[in-house]
Order: sequence, then structure tokens, then C-alpha cells
Amino acid sequence: MYPEIDNPTDYHVALYIRLSKEDEGEGPSQSVQNQEALLLEYVRQQRLRLKDTYVDDGWSGTNFDRPGFRRMLAAIETGQVNMVITKDLSRLGRDYILTGHYLERYFPEHRVRYISLLDGIDTGVDSSANDITPFRAILNDLYARDISKKIKSVKRDKQRRGQFIGGKAVYGYKKHPTEKNKIIVDEAVAPVVRRIFALALSGMSCRSIAAQLNRDGVPTPATYANLTVARPGHCTGLWSGERISEMLQNETYIGNMVQGRRVKISYKSRKCLKQDPAHWVVVEGTHEPLVDAETFAKVAMLLSSRRHTRCRTYDFLLKGLIFCHECGSPLSVLNRKNAAGADVLYFVCRTYQRLAGVCTCHTVQEKKVTQAVIRQVLWLCRSQLNREALLTVAREAVERAETAQNAAGEGRSLQSKIAGLTASLDRLYVDRLNGLLPEADFQRLFSHLLEQRRTLEAALAQHQRRDRSADRGEARAQELVALFFKTAGENRELLVNLIQRVELTAQREIHLHFRCAAPKGDDKERLPWYDGENMPPPAAKEDCPCSAPTLPPALPY
Repeated sequence: MYPEIDNPTDYHVALYIRLSKEDEGEGPSQSVQNQEALLLEYVRQQRLRLKDTYVDDGWSGTNFDRPGFRRMLAAIETGQVNMVITKDLSRLGRDYILTGHYLERYFPEHRVRYISLLDGIDTGVDSSANDITPFRAILNDLYARDISKKIKSVKRDKQRRGQFIGGKAVYGYKKHPTEKNKIIVDEAVAPVVRRIFALALSGMSCRSIAAQLNRDGVPTPATYANLTVARPGHCTGLWSGERISEMLQNETYIGNMVQGRRVKISYKSRKCLKQDPAHWVVVEGTHEPLVDAETFAKVAMLLSSRRHTRCRTYDFLLKGLIFCHECGSPLSVLNRKNAAGADVLYFVCRTYQRLAGVCTCHTVQEKKVTQAVIRQVLWLCRSQLNREALLTVAREAVERAETAQNAAGEGRSLQSKIAGLTASLDRLYVDRLNGLLPEADFQRLFSHLLEQRRTLEAALAQHQRRDRSADRGEARAQELVALFFKTAGENRELLVNLIQRVELTAQREIHLHFRCAAPKGDDKERLPWYDGENMPPPAAKEDCPCSAPTLPPALPY
């Protein structure tokens, strides 16, 4: 039996209807149409004055920030509504805390009478049904909790099987148009991702990469996805070093599905917390990679090498690689003016900076230390690398460069002319069919254009078969090898791959620890301090003063 209204003319009624996906499983009676029909019939029988009907279709009962519900509260605030009717208490909400707030505080404070038809709840009268309302709210909350656990379990199972369950794929990918829970490469922005990894591999910092993309006008992931920014600022729409760093460490780009980075606090809250990487769900080989695993590992090594450096104001070749031999702390750099007024960078122990009297200053010019390390790296390259193998690689690179250059120049020009002649022949044929061109003129022009096209096609074929000068290619290969041996020590990527750490002692000795299996010498020997160009390399392999643990080779050759 539904509640009876003694004075119906005193009330202005708001009918509230809510339906979520989990509620649809309870049966067809929960549909919006059936709820509305039941409520309207009750209003007609009780001769109540209906103000409006507020509907939230597809909204969870644990979320009270619903558009229809908010509109109803606004009507209550302005005095337009003083009675709210729902089909049952769960339609109002399933969060027992907030449901109790509206029943026990909000509605009484605004003199609003609340009626739940099926539950027999009527706050306008003293009824035993009202006494058990808190228990009904708790039962509704438990139902929402149970549904949340089931949904979370299904999603976690899909994550473990490598199925994509997110709303938007990571930048560089998009959801498959036909296959659910699968992502494919987004060819529109995939070149941007590959470019970011290439720039990082060349030694550029994340901040420099972001600045380069901003200068080139490349849209950010948020801009590309048309996402609305809650609080726009002066940096909105710009790449940041943090964004680049996050992308460079995302295993999604090597074909691994990475999910579960964030987790909701509870089913009642929309706030998410970051998960520790150990709790992420990572499934390998689920989709096409954008970068190879070797490139990803090298970039990760480059990023890791920079984490030891606190000050990023000055860039220097050994950033993140050089440490104090005595205390093990990374060395910082200070900028000081020399007698001529020029800027000179000096290494200084970070422990000495922070704690007076602990460790020593280690003040040495950054340029001199870098030169000494470069000379040792060059000696290692000359003594260990196979020159003939490098020449083979250089010859292949020269051949590829010349092929690309020819294809981009003369070959493209010939192809363009051939395409133009083909289009002219097509137009002649159409004019002949339409009667615009006499047969004699057609034959004369057609033969002339056809002969020109054959000549160009023969020239293109000859261009493609043309042998490149072996002597010229060999000379360029020799130059590349010589340039490598001359500048190898100044290559940031090569240094990170070769050197694990550089240690500077208080006596200005340099200890090099290589990643590769370098020639072994007496452990007591150390690389002495030399100035500028006067530093001779070790005379023989057995004189190499390097301490080199044997690690898997990661050399770029």
C-alpha cells in the first residue's frame, strides 16, 4: 500500500528517476519508462501537483554529482519543490552515508517531504518503515560494493590477459575499430613517438626534446585527443620534460600492454592513486611496437645516467657519470670567471657542498677531466674495434645515403615528368573520343608524346641501374671511419654505453669503470692527470688502468 497524502494541494512534486548499467540486471521493471509510469500514476491518484521529472539515465547510485539530481536540488533551493518521490530508496542513491545526509539533514532543513513508494518510506508521517530506512540504505550500499568487486575482478582478468580496457589508448596508438580490447598504431602521430626516441638516443635531454617539439608546433597528446583542460594556464598545449620522460619509460611502445598504473580509492570515490611499478600489470607482445627493445633499453640507460645529477643548469659531457671517489656522491659543477673574464666550469663534491668539513672539495676544471676521459675512450676504441668491420658498416651507410639522395633528386624529377606525359596522353585520348580532336592530329600528337615518355622511362631505368663510383664511395667510407675515431669520445650515447662511472679522487686521479670487458691491468694503476693535448695514451693493452666489470656488451657497433 502506497502512502496516502491528506493535503495534496500543499505540495509541489519532483519525480526523480535513476538507472545505471548495474541496475538493468535487476529486470525490466527498473527501466526509466516503467519508473516514470509508476510515479505518474501515483501522482494522479493522489491529485498532486507535478513540478517536473528529473532523470539520470546511466548514472551510478554511488555518485551524487548527477545532472538531473543537481537540477532537482537547485529547484529545492529556490522553493519550487517541497516533495520528492522515487520508486525506491536505491533510486535516490546507494551510498548510505550521503543517502542518510539527504534524508536526515538536507530534506528536513529545506522542509522537503520524501516518499519511496515500494519501500513505504514517507518522512511526512511517523511510520515504522522510516525507522528501518538506515538499514535499507546500508543494504543498497552493500549491493553497490558487491557489483564494484565483480566489475573490478573482470577488469583485472582482462588486464592479465593483455586486453586493453582503458578509455583512450596511449599517445601513438588508437583503439581497434572492430576488435574490442585491442589497440593498433595511430599512423598520424606514430612518427612523433619515433622521433622522440631518436632525439633521446642522440643524447638530447627530455627538456630539450620538449622545447624542440614546441618550436616545431607539434600538438601535445592532450591537444591531439581533444581533451578539455580543467584549469588552463600559460603552459597549456605545450610539451613538458615530464611528459617526454614518461613516454620514454613507457613499455607500451615496445609492444607490451601496461595497465593498472592507477587504482581508485573505493567505489564511492572518483579519485585515483598512483600504483608502485611493482604492482602494474604488464603483458608482453600484445600489439605492434613503435620502437625496438634495444633502442628502448639504450634510452632508459641515458635517462638513468642523468638521475645522479642534481643541477641541470649547465650541460656537460660527463653529466650523471662522474662521482667523488672518496664518498661516492655525484659531482656538481660550479661556474666561475677566470682572469680573462670567461666562464669556466669546475667540478665540486656535492657532499662537501652540503656538509662543511666532510670529504674534500675536488675542485677541478670540467674541461680537463673531460679531455682525459675522451682520450682514454679513444684509445679503447682504437685498440678494440675492428677497422675492417667498421669500414663495411660505413660502406653500407654511404651506399644507402647515395641511393636516398639520387632517389630524392634526379629520380623524382624523371618520375614527375613521366607522370605529366601520361596525363597528357590520357587527355588526348578523351578529346579524341569526344570528337574534339581530329584523327590525324591525334595520331601525330600521340606519337610525339609517347616517344618522349619512352625516352624518359629509359633514362629513369638507366639512372636506377647506374653504378656509383666505387672509389668515391670508398673514400667517403674511409672518412666516416676516421671521423668516428676522431669524435667517438665526444658522443654522449657512446660514453653512456661504454662507461659505467667516472670517479675523481682528491689527488686529481681519474678512475674509469667500463661496462664492457676492457683490457685488464694492475689494480693499483690509475689514469694519471695530464693537461690538454699532452696526455699520451697507454703504450699497450696490458697498461690499461681501467677497472672494468664484465657486463653484456651494449656497444653501438
